[in-house]
Amino acid sequence: MADLAPSMEHDVVQDGVHIENGNHDISADFPEDCAGKENRMKVKAKRNVTINVNVHTEENGGASPNTVIAIAALNNNKVQPYSKNSRKSRSGGRGLPKKGGAGGKGTWGAPGSEETETGETNDQGDPNYDSDTQEDYKLKVVTPKLSDDELQKALEPVLHEYLMHGDTDEVVGSLEELCIGSNRFNIIGQAISLAMERHAPHRELMSRLVSDLFGDVLHEQDMMKGFDALLNSVNDLSLDTPEAPAILGQFIARAVADDCLPPKFVAGYKGKMDCQFGKQALEKADVLLNMKHGLVRLDNVWGVGGGNRPVKYLKKQIKMLLKEFLSSGDKNEATRLLKELDVPHFHHEIVYEGFVMALEVSTERACDRMVELLKYFYSANIITPKQMETGTRRVFDEMIDVCVDVPSAYELLELMGNQLHAGGCFTEELFRDMPSRGRKRFVSEGDGGLLKESQ
Repeated sequence: MADLAPSMEHDVVQDGVHIENGNHDISADFPEDCAGKENRMKVKAKRNVTINVNVHTEENGGASPNTVIAIAALNNNKVQPYSKNSRKSRSGGRGLPKKGGAGGKGTWGAPGSEETETGETNDQGDPNYDSDTQEDYKLKVVTPKLSDDELQKALEPVLHEYLMHGDTDEVVGSLEELCIGSNRFNIIGQAISLAMERHAPHRELMSRLVSDLFGDVLHEQDMMKGFDALLNSVNDLSLDTPEAPAILGQFIARAVADDCLPPKFVAGYKGKMDCQFGKQALEKADVLLNMKHGLVRLDNVWGVGGGNRPVKYLKKQIKMLLKEFLSSGDKNEATRLLKELDVPHFHHEIVYEGFVMALEVSTERACDRMVELLKYFYSANIITPKQMETGTRRVFDEMIDVCVDVPSAYELLELMGNQLHAGGCFTEELFRDMPSRGRKRFVSEGDGGLLKESQ
């Protein structure tokens, strides 16, 4: 037994367990369990085998530690019997899904096994797998390009909000979120078409937007294609906006002044435009670009915004508007001129100047026409009830001074007030507050030379 330790070799097998030795016959040490012609131990898979051996230490001349380890491994690796109807795997697996959940029918594959743009994959089991390129592997979300109708629907709320806040950076950010394809030039057409229906300050905002979009969102070819589409459709735009050719010419000239369009854009259409309205737009742009200091003046092509104009200028324009209406009686022209001023907060001046002008003329015809104009503005909601009341009370406060130059001012005011009240322009409270001068008794009535106001 002392010679067993240096020459002992062993091998443990799960299905057929055996311990092989080179120079020592193990059957001499284990005569009960180690039997057979080939001096080896065989254990069937369905049997529970336990080897009980009294192993002595090397000091007592027993087996070596390697022999003890081999026997312990044999006892611990017992093969347990299985039931006929057992659903567990007979191969002794751990019960995990095949291929980590990436195999079988109806599966999408393991996460990260998607194919990249260059045809490479992130699956190490794929024949096309290349480990050198996996550092640059990225997933890309592909968004379909917007069609013309989809782009128009997406742009409509963005442009309307821009006319309220005037922040071009917010518009640029909104457009970058959209997946715009080769039809990005339609942005120009939709923006300018919307501005044609608005006032000069809104057109100024659109000109600034076109200038700020150039370079980041739109390029020179997009600008040229956008304005070319507008020139071809200006005939349809003039149905809703009669002055569309002139407005489009101003937009073209402003885009050239802002370096968004090349100067050759206008010259390149000479003799090539068949549409009459398109010719008018190009002629307007050519006149603006060729006038003295044209590029500098085009910065103010849309004029100064209504709220930024001096009050004296606004009062002068309102008086000219009212004088022209008393002469012609054209309500549509008066409405157009008032909208061009773009001062809805200052419409009470229309009411005040209208009353004062009718009282100074001192004729029933002037009073009737002025009442007709105020009724029209009120019914069209051009003049709000608040503006009507503010302007009328200003007249009430000035009646003492007006009466100095116009003795019949109170009678005329009462005449106009009754008509406006009957037309629904005066509230009951405003109509009750309308001043009236009582009759005075004079010397001929026996007051002894004293003037008394009747009680």
